[in-house]
Amino acid sequence: MDRFVPYGPSHWVLMALIVVGSVTVAAFGRRQRGSRSAVLFTRGFALVVLAFGVATLTYRLLPAQWDIVESLPLHLCDLAWIVAAFALWTQRPQACALLYYWGLTLTPQAIITPALDAPDFPSPDFIEFWGQHLMVIWAAAYLTWGAGVRPTWRGYWFAAAVTVSWGAAMLVFNAWAGTNYGFVSAKPDNPSLLDVMGGWPWYLGVEVVVGLAAWALLTWPWTRAPRRAVLA
Repeated sequence: MDRFVPYGPSHWVLMALIVVGSVTVAAFGRRQRGSRSAVLFTRGFALVVLAFGVATLTYRLLPAQWDIVESLPLHLCDLAWIVAAFALWTQRPQACALLYYWGLTLTPQAIITPALDAPDFPSPDFIEFWGQHLMVIWAAAYLTWGAGVRPTWRGYWFAAAVTVSWGAAMLVFNAWAGTNYGFVSAKPDNPSLLDVMGGWPWYLGVEVVVGLAAWALLTWPWTRAPRRAVLA
């Protein structure tokens, strides 16, 4: 089986699918907003995300696949699908805030510069990587533009605090376990935006500053316009 190649045919197909799917679920959610069918669709979407995430996590934890370097769900993208399922099911403000910022900024970075050294479709690693990222972005697009859940500054600060705390926790865990979850202890081998942010540990500070500034820019327009629902 051929190996996955960044910006090869499968990569372009998946990126197109993510964009088309995001527009589709957002448009559907907008048309169905406030209806019984919207509730059923949102809950069904949550169950699909949960079922896929649990299945791939179970596969990753099997003895034949276990590797402490890769198997634990500690990358932000791994946590994002858990947040996505919870946000879809409950529409709790804090969960929706995390999904908005993680799903629309950090997850797309992983799509643009994928850290995936695995066989191409239909290998389990390929399906796990792209399936998780695809559903997280779709869920964020659906809740934001479909269901009408909008970010606020309170949600911004909550997401910032959680993300920085997660990064600090990963630094400690990585030092203990010899891992590199979150790429906070070293840059990934593949090209990424971190390559222009300096060496370790300086790129961590640059990443925080740039990330918080980008999140602020993604928050400001929503706080200036009328909104039907807010992220507390």
